[in-house]
Amino acid sequence: MIVVSGPQVWADIQELEDIEKVVVYGHRLPLIGQTLSASEGIIGFQDINVRPMLRQGEVLEFVPGMVVTQHSGSGKANQYFLRGFNLDHGTDFATSINGMPINMRTHGHGQGYTDLNFIIPESVASIQYQKGPYHAENGDFSNAGAADFITFDSLPTNIAKLELGQDGYIRGLLGANQQYDNDGFISLLESERYDGPWLGVSERLRKTNALLQYSFREGNKQGNVAFMAYDNSWNAADQIPLRLVNSGQISPLETVDPTAGGNSARYSLSTQWQNTDWHVDAFVIQSQLDLYSNFTYFLDDPEHGDQFKQVDKRFIYGTNIKRSVINNERLRQNMGLQFRYDDINDVALIRTYQRQPLSTVRSDKVQESSLALFWEGETTFNSVITANLGIRYDHLWAKVESNLELNSGHADDGLLNLKGGLVYRIDNNWESYLNAGQSFHSNDARGSTIQVDPVSGESAEQVDLLVRGTGAEVGLRYSRAEQLNFSMALWSLNLDSELLFVGDAGNTESSLPSKRWGIELSAYYWLNKIFSADIELAWTDSHYADTINNEGNKIAGALPFVLSSGLLWQPMDSWHFSLRMRHFGQRNLDSLGEVKSNEFTVLNMLLNYQYNRWQFTLNMLNALNSNDHDIDYLYSSRLPGESSGGIEDIHFHPIEPRTLRLEANYTF
Repeated sequence: MIVVSGPQVWADIQELEDIEKVVVYGHRLPLIGQTLSASEGIIGFQDINVRPMLRQGEVLEFVPGMVVTQHSGSGKANQYFLRGFNLDHGTDFATSINGMPINMRTHGHGQGYTDLNFIIPESVASIQYQKGPYHAENGDFSNAGAADFITFDSLPTNIAKLELGQDGYIRGLLGANQQYDNDGFISLLESERYDGPWLGVSERLRKTNALLQYSFREGNKQGNVAFMAYDNSWNAADQIPLRLVNSGQISPLETVDPTAGGNSARYSLSTQWQNTDWHVDAFVIQSQLDLYSNFTYFLDDPEHGDQFKQVDKRFIYGTNIKRSVINNERLRQNMGLQFRYDDINDVALIRTYQRQPLSTVRSDKVQESSLALFWEGETTFNSVITANLGIRYDHLWAKVESNLELNSGHADDGLLNLKGGLVYRIDNNWESYLNAGQSFHSNDARGSTIQVDPVSGESAEQVDLLVRGTGAEVGLRYSRAEQLNFSMALWSLNLDSELLFVGDAGNTESSLPSKRWGIELSAYYWLNKIFSADIELAWTDSHYADTINNEGNKIAGALPFVLSSGLLWQPMDSWHFSLRMRHFGQRNLDSLGEVKSNEFTVLNMLLNYQYNRWQFTLNMLNALNSNDHDIDYLYSSRLPGESSGGIEDIHFHPIEPRTLRLEANYTF
């Protein structure tokens, strides 16, 4: 089931499905007349299928300008960067799958926590993305944009797959279709094992994923019921201090605390139903995470060390109801209601030593619910000018029951956001856009009721539950089917309060207002049937709107430049070769801009051969064996023998060395 959201898209659902079945490369879709901005698009199944990837979360790098890295074990949510944001694990980019939200509110490790490890890549039919706050259908965490994963109703083929690689990498997948007239049932089972290249610690990743989905269609009505299950455990090689590597005491592939890691699980049951006018979905999600981290080593506790455990256990219930109305050829409307309830039974921070509990810093139960209403409309003035307008109201309620009574309480907040734009059709190949909009991210509910810092005992400042962002964009798109797709956008985005990662706490906190602007270019070129190339460029300027305590206005971790480029060569139907390069520039690690990270470049390659029902794929990841850093932070830590105040230093996580993976895939 392929549904393209947004007020600019009014095509019949069946027609969109037929397009996606024929044009399996999303980047080849002719989006002229189908979007309300230059910075949105569709990623198709074959786009995903031909790209070499080290981690499943890298599937989000199909969003132009997005960077996906990791600073810990493979079972933890990835690190995301987009439009000058260090999004940490998802603070200002909203993700969903079949309408179910993925971002976690008031999460134990960080606000907006986005773990994509439960998604089986072979189940994804398309990814629909929008950058910027221009769609009224997108709410919490969508300041920088949003992406929705859409799974297949019917798999292209039955599949059996085995992947083997260096460092104990094993991945197996089974997928099957069963069709009953207009009804269908798909089942996928994935198992993955990985020890990693780290010295002194085996990652021991043990991941299992399952998807069972029943789909039905009758006339203009269709829907599905889906069950997803995910379970994972791992050890983590967390970021390490640069001084320890420079002194030769450890190699970049070693770690300071080999007992870091965790386990996580996610189970969901969802249903979707739609006809020509209505789309309704409902879901229930159970999620849990136990995460052990140690970023500062012996700074706070010289005897036992600074390891801590973050706990998150919750149920999420929700529904989305949307109606599309076509009044006439010139006026079309889209309106909806969204409800979400997070029943968080335990969100806690516990001091630990080698995963054994020492003391509880804080432990809370949180009930958090939200209700949103939105309306968006599009009117066509003539054959070349189209206007769109959107309005959205969100209200969020929170109840916190803390182990420290003073930090318990109730809070609620509401926010009205407006969005609008103009589309000017230059000709059949060129389209220009003008957009402006407001969106928001929610803050951790515990911050809205806190009165006393649970560590120091001092008074603590409360934060608003909802924080607005305001963005604008001028864009241009060119599309010539099967030859060239090109888009360009000049954008700006202001936030009333930044959400930042705190290294020594392993969490996010509210900060100053911020301003960003940038330029993005994307081009996808098909020279002929055997050769294609693409390039995506993003330049960004990011800074705080103000300064405090004589510090600077630079936003630590913001990426100023991102380049992604790829080549695809298919000399015959049975062979194809893919080459992919990703680069991002130096970024400021402090607010004064005095300490910077190094640049980062990685090259990945994929060679695929198909013989009858068999496919064999060789992946060479980090082909040039780069020793660049996936992530860099600047903060203070203390190692044994160092002064009690600690040493401010760069802490980094290296990119994994060159690795080979071989895949055998049988379809039936």
